Parts: sequence; structure tokens; C-alpha cells
Amino acid sequence: MIKLLRYTEYLYLIVAFFAGYRLIELLGTDSDERLLFGAFFVVSVGMFFFRRNYRRKFEKREKEL
Repeated sequence: MIKLLRYTEYLYLIVAFFAGYRLIELLGTDSDERLLFGAFFVVSVGMFFFRRNYRRKFEKREKEL
């Protein structure tokens, strides 16, 4: 179970990488897609840290039991 949580963390980083790459490509344009990819980037990075924190708490609780 914990290994699955670790993989989902890095899945969010992969999404953030691709969204950031696309965001950099669109910076010079006047497109509304910039907001969409910017939101994907921010949410993905936030979810990475949230999931990492949740997994660490879960591992700590498992060790205590």
C-alpha cells in the first residue's frame, strides 16, 4: 500500500513537469491555455507535497503499531 502511495506522488510530479513545459511554451502567446496549464502545474505540485506528507504520516503510524 505504501509503495502505491509513493508512485502516485511521482505521477503528480510528471504531470507538473509536462504542464510546466507547456506553460513555458505558451508564455509568449496570448492564449487562455496558459491559465489552464498554470493551474495544472500549481495543483500538481501542491498535490505532490500533500501526498508526500500524508504518506509519511501513514508510515509513521504503521511503525508505531
